[in-house]
Amino acid sequence: MAKPGNGSLQGSAAHALLPAACILLLMMMMHSSEAQPSPGYYPSKMYRSMAFSEGYSTLWGPQHQTLSQDQKSLTLWMDRSSGSGFKSIRSYRNGYFGASIRVQPGYTAGVNTAFYLSNTEQYPGHHDEIDMELLGTVPGEPYTLQTNVYVRGSGDGNIVGREMRFHLWFDPTADFHHYAIIWNPDQILFLVDDVPIRRYSKKVEGTFPEREMWAYASIWDASDWATDAGRYRADYRYQPFVSRFSDLKIAGCAAAAPPGCNPVPASGDGSAARQEAAMAWAQRNSMVYYYCQDYSRDHTFYPEC
Repeated sequence: MAKPGNGSLQGSAAHALLPAACILLLMMMMHSSEAQPSPGYYPSKMYRSMAFSEGYSTLWGPQHQTLSQDQKSLTLWMDRSSGSGFKSIRSYRNGYFGASIRVQPGYTAGVNTAFYLSNTEQYPGHHDEIDMELLGTVPGEPYTLQTNVYVRGSGDGNIVGREMRFHLWFDPTADFHHYAIIWNPDQILFLVDDVPIRRYSKKVEGTFPEREMWAYASIWDASDWATDAGRYRADYRYQPFVSRFSDLKIAGCAAAAPPGCNPVPASGDGSAARQEAAMAWAQRNSMVYYYCQDYSRDHTFYPEC
């Protein structure tokens, strides 16, 4: 037989636990609602990986590159003497461009690991560019993924950029993740592991890149601006700074392709709504800067905003 009072004590304890249980359930539901959604469209699965020698060639710093035996993975590193980079063999007028990247942990301030499209060698000072850049950091702070779009520069060195930055929902130093750009005649879509994080649409004449571009990747010293606006700089006591690339993919229309070449679609059949929901999730949970919301900048340069 239970001792007198045990039942009432147990009942009181149970009632006391109810509010805590409700709070825990609510927190779990809220967390579940913010779980990473499926985008419904997986372009990274649609295209095969290419050998480095098949689609790319060394641009600079060959002594700071190591190619895997199967030629499908490339390690770049930067030290005090140099960084390194590579470039697609062909130019393109649209397409899907992707690479799986893993960056180095620890002190990496000032280090820029970039995967991007550009025609800067053909139009210096007046070029187009579409960027995905992993900006190094200091221990305890996250990497920043910066996306950017340049259109025809300005010709006077004051290049007008259109930055959107993210603190990713994963640790980019712990494993490879796939970073990709879909560029077609109507829009530019930035994707991470097939999750769309940003869409830049063709809205206003002169604000969208339309000239042929090459795909590039590099690691370089961007100490002047990359980490907390230049507050933290590359510290070569921690060299070498290493970035690894694999699963390189290109699909789309090369500059020499016939006019009937079909661009890569930005979404699949029936996936547009799911993509929008996934992008809203990524921006709500991970976006830390958007140039259209920065009113310290002169918005006459950004009619698309």
